[in-house]
Order: sequence, then structure tokens, then C-alpha cells
Amino acid sequence: MNKRFNSAAQLLAAIAAMTLASAASAQSAGTFTAKVGLNKITPHVTSGDMTAPALPNTKADVESDTKPILTLAYMVTDNISAELHLGVPYKHDLVGDGAIKGTGKLGTSEVLPPTFLMQYRFFEANTMIRPYVGAGLTYAYFQKERGSGAMTALLDPGGPPSTYRLKNKLAGSIQLGATLAFNERWFADVGIIKTYLKTTAKFSTGQTQNIKLDPTAVSVGIGYKFF
Repeated sequence: MNKRFNSAAQLLAAIAAMTLASAASAQSAGTFTAKVGLNKITPHVTSGDMTAPALPNTKADVESDTKPILTLAYMVTDNISAELHLGVPYKHDLVGDGAIKGTGKLGTSEVLPPTFLMQYRFFEANTMIRPYVGAGLTYAYFQKERGSGAMTALLDPGGPPSTYRLKNKLAGSIQLGATLAFNERWFADVGIIKTYLKTTAKFSTGQTQNIKLDPTAVSVGIGYKFF
């Protein structure tokens, strides 16, 4: 019985060693990887009041959106990596809150948020599952802002269609995630990025509104090592 147990234990140890070895080069110094997946951005809005003339406590909220994402990374050392997040613009609905809560969609805006992060990956390079933390910068580029009929009715009843613009901003981001290496080429990744972002909405009627967005981005993806 002991002989069989020892043989089984040795076999399992050998399989584990081969598995770890196969994953070793997936996260070693000099490795360049690319991954694709889905990313959901959820703003956590703290809205200021719209400036006069407007109802007191006129606030705004912003809804979430999910889009494909492309991430490129380079392992500077076995534990330190640089990562760049790219993708297509996210489209968010602007809705009423505070005194105008329930008025529905006031407008839409697209945002392109390229993000650069420096990361620290825990454990040895040959570990199959590696958690990581990161910190860096996100540039929020807003485009194609459009007001709705509800916005015009709120800001300038009977007037021309109301429009607005959001100010582009550079913001700090922090990250938490983990990778799972399938073999020396393929891996899975899940990550969360918190960005501390404030911006200002400027309306065609002359009013302004400060909005703290502070979005959380949650992504899952599959990656491949090129060299």
C-alpha cells in the first residue's frame, strides 16, 4: 500500500512539475504578450449640481457599457511588467438624477480610455496562477456627445436642440488581477481597474456641471505569448 501511495505521489509531483515548467516562459523576463477579451466599465458617479438656471439639486448619472478590449504587455523582469489597454470607444448614457431623477436618458457620449500600467506579478515566473497589482494612468477622451429631446425640454423648452461637451481628462488608475497559464503560449486573465476620474460637462445653454465618474473596469480575456 505504501509503495503504491509513494508511486502515485511521485507521479502527481512529476505532472505538477511538468505543468509548472510548461507555464514558465509565459511570464518570464523579455516576454511579449497580447490578449483579447471583454471589458465592462461601470461609472460610480458623484454628481455636482447643474449651474443656474436649473432646478436645485439637478444632478446626473452615467450608465455602464461593455466592449471588446485588446491588451499588450511586456515583461521587463520576471516580476515587473508594462501593460497597455486599447479598444473601441465605449458608449454611455447620461441620465437624470437628484431633482430630475426619472426623466430618462438626457444624452449619450462615447469615451476612449487608453490605459498604461506598470505591474508587479507575485510568485516565481514558473507559477501557473499569478496574481498581480498595477498602477498607472488613463486618458479619458470623450467624443460624439449628443443631447436628447429630454435634455432640450429640461434646459431650453421650445428652443433649439441642446448639446453638451465633456472635458477630456488624464486620471490615475490602480489594478488588481491574476493570470492562469494553460501552457507556454496560452493563458487566461481576469482584472479589475479603478480609475479616479473627474470631468466637467458644458451645455450649449451656458450651464456647467462637475461630475466625478470614478469608473470600475472588469475584464476577462485570453492571451498569447509571441516571444
